[in-house]
Amino acid sequence: MPLDSLPPDFASILGPAGIIADPSDMEAYLRDWRGLWRGEAMAVLRPATTEEVAACVRLCARDGIAIIPQGGNTSMVGGATPEAKPRQVVLSLARMNRVLEVDTADMTMTVEAGLVLAHAQRAAEEHGALFPLSLGAEGTAMIGGLLSTNAGGNTTVRYGNARELMLGLEVVLPDGSVVNGLRRLRKDNTGYALRHLFVGAEGTLGIITRAVLRIFPAARETATALCAVPDEDAALTLFRRFRTADEGAVRAFEYMSGTGMDLVTRYVEGATLPLSERAAHYALVDLSASRERAGLRALMEGVLEAAMEAGEVTDAALAESEAQRAAIWRLREEHPEAQKRAGASVKNDVSVPVSAVPTLIREASEACRALIPGARPVPFGHMGDGNIHMNLQQPESMTAEDFLARSHDIMDTVNEVVRRLGGSFSAEHGVGRLKTDMMAGWRGGAELAAMRAIKAALDPLGIMNPGKVLPGDA
Repeated sequence: MPLDSLPPDFASILGPAGIIADPSDMEAYLRDWRGLWRGEAMAVLRPATTEEVAACVRLCARDGIAIIPQGGNTSMVGGATPEAKPRQVVLSLARMNRVLEVDTADMTMTVEAGLVLAHAQRAAEEHGALFPLSLGAEGTAMIGGLLSTNAGGNTTVRYGNARELMLGLEVVLPDGSVVNGLRRLRKDNTGYALRHLFVGAEGTLGIITRAVLRIFPAARETATALCAVPDEDAALTLFRRFRTADEGAVRAFEYMSGTGMDLVTRYVEGATLPLSERAAHYALVDLSASRERAGLRALMEGVLEAAMEAGEVTDAALAESEAQRAAIWRLREEHPEAQKRAGASVKNDVSVPVSAVPTLIREASEACRALIPGARPVPFGHMGDGNIHMNLQQPESMTAEDFLARSHDIMDTVNEVVRRLGGSFSAEHGVGRLKTDMMAGWRGGAELAAMRAIKAALDPLGIMNPGKVLPGDA
């Protein structure tokens, strides 16, 4: 749509650098990275300060213009993609990308919401510290979006989700007022903890503009191994062995199937398996300690030796350098890209109690094969915290269009197993627009009613990221 369809007040607030209205320049903001959705927008607003965000929100509230907050646009569930409707704008936080302060006494880092995760990690490293949130999209995903979705990632087993890494927030509410909660306190018992409302709300209650994050002492010693295991139960047993040996040393514990590993080594250039032969199941073990001479190598070797004697590990490769460690991690991180190159896939981000992970993988895989003969289950993910990406790859004899037309059947099939095991249909990706129809069945009754009441109280006009999280645009 042409720029003159936007009220002129926006231009006076943002200036030429703060508005994108050319259709070709807007395109990247209107599509999700998976290529599942495309929407429309009057313009893309790119404020540079909290004050500009607040002024834009006030104008949108005045004129009834919906707002789609957007960070790195890496959502797996369409949470940052506009709908195909008029009178809406995308509000990008990309220009608000500064590190405002790193305090190694309080062990906090204050940043703007548009800061890319990899840049936040680097800023902590420059001060001899660690910001532990880590995931495949860390070179693109931004802090505001990660908090808005309560992102998990690879180190949740040790450090928790994004919520646990946040101490304070600054948020622009749907009426343009600003909640300034940028406090660095570990203890603050003064009424409702409002900051937690906005973590995981996916931009439906307000726009996160700045955050106080927790940082930690940097790792001085690490040990990483890729293990071949005979089955899913052996992988869980191996995790328990490491947790029993030294729970504080386990930074990550990831599961990968043989099918997924085959896709990575086939479709990702330079990805090679550091084991003598392929296996049906793999576990990636990552240990770290903030103290020197922590004995992690001996710990790793001792646990693996016992596991091999028990038949729980059939082969293992230990990283001898940082380059080898990165190569092992690449085999895990390239799973989504390999699936994308191999054809269409349906992604199921689910969680169950850690003890139920082997059952989830087996039963969901069997159910999906029965539903669509020839489909290839590609389960992988964070076994240490119970979050498995129970993905399904299209059969080689089936078109992508026909396969994707069965997406909801596939999700329902996986979720039947998840529900029976006491799990959740969304572990770390959020609800977005992909899974709103599931909310009533999983979070109905008083729980969903409370969510609707909160939404109505903070956003009575319904302008903040409509069509996401709550069914029926509530």
